Formats: sequence, C-alpha cells, structure tokens
Amino acid sequence: MLKIGVLGAGHLGKIHLNCISQLKDVYECVGFYDPDSEKRKEVSEKFGYAAYDSIDALIDACDVVDIVTPTLSHFECATAALKKTKHVFIEKPVTNTLDEARALVRLNEEANVKIQVGHVERYNPAYVAARGAFDSPRFVEAHRLSQFNPRGTDVSVVLDLMIHDIDIVLNAVGGNVRKISASGVAVLSDTPDIANARLEFDNGCVANLTASRISLKAMRKARFFQRDAYISVDFLTKETEIVRMRGIEGEPDPFAMTIDLGNGKGFKEILFDKPEVHEGNAIRDELKSFAEAIINDTTPEVTISDGYRALDVAHRILEKLKTPFDQDSIS
Repeated sequence: MLKIGVLGAGHLGKIHLNCISQLKDVYECVGFYDPDSEKRKEVSEKFGYAAYDSIDALIDACDVVDIVTPTLSHFECATAALKKTKHVFIEKPVTNTLDEARALVRLNEEANVKIQVGHVERYNPAYVAARGAFDSPRFVEAHRLSQFNPRGTDVSVVLDLMIHDIDIVLNAVGGNVRKISASGVAVLSDTPDIANARLEFDNGCVANLTASRISLKAMRKARFFQRDAYISVDFLTKETEIVRMRGIEGEPDPFAMTIDLGNGKGFKEILFDKPEVHEGNAIRDELKSFAEAIINDTTPEVTISDGYRALDVAHRILEKLKTPFDQDSIS
C-alpha cells in the first residue's frame, strides 16, 4: 500500500482526491496541502482527509506526491519531493520552462524514483481503443476547442490545451519533429487563446494541430491518416472509428462498398469498424497505472522524458508564435 499526498486542492486537485478515494487497493491517502486556508478547511470537511500546513510536512508523510498545483509551481513542488526521494505524479505540462524540466530529469536520475506526467488523454478509452490500429500515420489533424474559462490562463493555450495533442501525436507517430510553423492570437488573455501549429516529422508525417479556449462549442478530436486506413478518435464523446481499405482480387461483391482505382489498377473494399470503447475514468486509470509501475518496478506509461518532449515541442511552437513570419527556418 502506497501512502500518497496531494499538493493542490483546486478544481483538478479535488478530482484527484476523489479518484484516489476509489483506489484503496493501492493507495492510502495521508492528506493534502493547499496554500489557501479556507480551501483546506472546505476540502478536508468534504473528503475527510487531513489538511497539512506545509508542503514539506505533507511530503515527509507519504511515499508518493501527487502534484496538482498551477504550472508555475510544478518545479518547486517536484524538486522538494525528489530531494526526499519520493515518487512523483505531476500534472501536465510537466514544468513551466524547459530548463526546469531538464533539471527534474537530472534530479529523477539522482533520486532513482518513478515520475509520471499527467498527460491524461493517453488513458482516454477512445484513444486506448485506437492505439492498436496505428501503423505509421502520415497525416494527423487535431482540434481541441473549449469555451473560455479563466482557470488555466496563467499559461498560453499551447501549454493549457494543445499540449494534450502534442503528446498524443508524439506517442502515435514516433520520430522527431524537424520543422514547426505556427500562428496564434491573444484575444481575451495576455497569451495566445487560439493557435494553430504544423509539425513536420523526420519520418515524413505532418500533424496539423488547432487549439482554442474561446470557442462557442467544445471539441476534442483527432484524425489519423495512414496507408489504407483512416482513424478518428473523439476524446470528448469517447468514440473511435476506423476506416480501412483492402485490395480485391477479381470482380468486387456488388453489395460491398468499393473504390475503383482506375487505369486497370483494380478495386479496394472499404471496411468500417467501431471498436468497443470500454468505459473508464482516465484520471483514476492513470493514477492506478502509476501505482502499478511503482509496485512492479516498471516504466510509467508517461515518463518524465515524454513530458519533456511534449514541453519542448510546445515551447518551439511558442517561439514561432513570437515570430509568425519566420516560417522557413528549421527548428
């Protein structure tokens, strides 16, 4: 049984506390810390967990530190935990800056503990259902749109929303991003609220990502195109659709849906598949997965290196947003 403590009792922190309460087979929640004394009292009464008066006191009491604080404080909290050789679950983005992320990688190597980054969409049941169908995607189109909410505007829409799809694309495509083009606009806050980025990979794949936090409707959808297949993943409705094509020998079945390739190249049959998507709570699943990685001494699903790669691409996009006309340089 792992003793876990939660740093941060805001909106997401409360969700984490609730999920941990459902994982009593792997976790014992020793309590939480939040700098807001009124919030500490409110959350303690609601969940029945002990409210600690300091970060250090909570870290000393647990084996695993769950960091659900604003991004700007991730590095400070994670550093304190790693220096006391505690396992760390840290919400995305892993840190505010790349220098901070690099420092955490070094600290993790010294502490020899597990770190998992909360890129929760890896655990979205729609994405889980689609993963087995990926075979060298060559074009990806992703849209992540939400209505404006002041929570999260301490960082740009790239670090707030787009980074989810950056991590998904890096995971599904593989390879390295060799070139980035991007544009964005700050509409309601001081940093971009809507942005589009084009990622070109060294393996030939191109990904076009759009993120907005000023949309009138919500959308979280990605489409993956590869040889003889199209895969659609709706992260919001948790639906997956796979369209495959296969060659036909001879004349096609008159009742089958087919494409004539022309010039005597024959026909291909179109096959539609909606794989079963198992219901689940992605945050609870990622926290349980982290516990299993610690207990079994295996590699977490989303490592500190994964978190660093996603943050690196996000910051390269942010640099392009500062120089929107410099689209021809290779990053």
